[in-house]
Amino acid sequence: MADEYTLKHLLAEPRSIEDLHIPQNIVIDLIFRLLYNEGNVALSRFTEVLKIPKAIIDEILLWMQKEHLVEISKASVELGRLGNVYALTDAGEDRARSSMDRSQYVGPVPVAIPYYNRGIELQTKQRHRVSIQQVKDSLTELILPPNFHRQIGPAVNSGSSIFLYGPPGNGKTTIAMAIAKLLAGTDPIWVPYAITAGGQIIQINDRLVHKQIPMEKGKTAELGRIDQRWVLIERPSVSVGGELKMDALDLRYDPIAKFYEAPLQLRANGGMFLLDDFGRQQVSPTDLLNRWIVPLESEIDYLRLQSGQTIVVPFRELIVFSTNLDPKELVDDAFLRRIHMKVGVNSPDEKLFFQIFIMESKRQNVPFTNKELFVYLLQKWYRETGRKLQAVHPRDILNIIVALCEYEGSPPHLSQELIDEACLSYFVE
Repeated sequence: MADEYTLKHLLAEPRSIEDLHIPQNIVIDLIFRLLYNEGNVALSRFTEVLKIPKAIIDEILLWMQKEHLVEISKASVELGRLGNVYALTDAGEDRARSSMDRSQYVGPVPVAIPYYNRGIELQTKQRHRVSIQQVKDSLTELILPPNFHRQIGPAVNSGSSIFLYGPPGNGKTTIAMAIAKLLAGTDPIWVPYAITAGGQIIQINDRLVHKQIPMEKGKTAELGRIDQRWVLIERPSVSVGGELKMDALDLRYDPIAKFYEAPLQLRANGGMFLLDDFGRQQVSPTDLLNRWIVPLESEIDYLRLQSGQTIVVPFRELIVFSTNLDPKELVDDAFLRRIHMKVGVNSPDEKLFFQIFIMESKRQNVPFTNKELFVYLLQKWYRETGRKLQAVHPRDILNIIVALCEYEGSPPHLSQELIDEACLSYFVE
């Protein structure tokens, strides 16, 4: 990773309250809320939830005891203070209610935003480097024109933006998912569970997006004891389609829980953000693109808290736009210039269509013994009708044929009758 010593310092396990680099009251409030929610809490439970060392929590609890805010509900002779179980006093319960009124966040202690920013910058300073073979391997499930990988590999390595365009049903989304898998296989990245800015907590961790992975033994020795507020994950991938609204790109404040959830692009930092079906969102393409112009050029994003305070965060992710609409009708030339790589994913010609059909036949265990049946499909359902070939058609038509064979109790096979029946079901005349 870039600047290993600095990253090692950034991820080092905190030894004191000061090493957390956040106001002490944030930690005290988390202790109050955990006690309020669970009643009796052991020191091991505090460390499990808050992700900070026992020594720091014990120091805060000792102060809270002196202030008559907590009391020991159960003690352990063998373990001493480390075996204590704590509960709120009456005075502590009043303080806990007040803390719950301010926020109901209970989880890992947040990382201060300057340290989050530094961590992302260090881990994205050097761009991903994927080899020709890695890119080819990632696209093996698709039959694509020769040297298509040369349009994808450089875009991934440049780490900026890709515009996939072309008719529907030819694999744009599958290609984007292959890119996401490709990125996930590169160096993992450290991200915090939550960050704090302006006294507010922003939850970043998303179990659907952030796939935690075990740390290698060599890395353990290299980095030493890690601040448990950070978690090692695969390079994340966030995918959105027509359901996207503009507010999903802003901090989302929960008025009941009273803390923020990170917007989609913040969760995707260090990985990939896919904007699928671009142009069909519930927000206009112009507004959406205007939202991305500054981040794409400056690699930083601006987010606003309810208080009006603006926070600055890194914008270090591969943005992939995918559309089956005409790009020139969606965006102007000025924006297209900002997207470095434009990749056309066009309909296959008859030769590629045949290769796709053969591949799908093998995948679905449909014996392909008579090329004349493929010629029949091509002639009757494409040439005579003027229908455009789409890469997805062989898979879908063969799916229907297999279903028809299962229904009639026969092994999967091809015939003119089955081809006609499948196409009548599939195509809208």
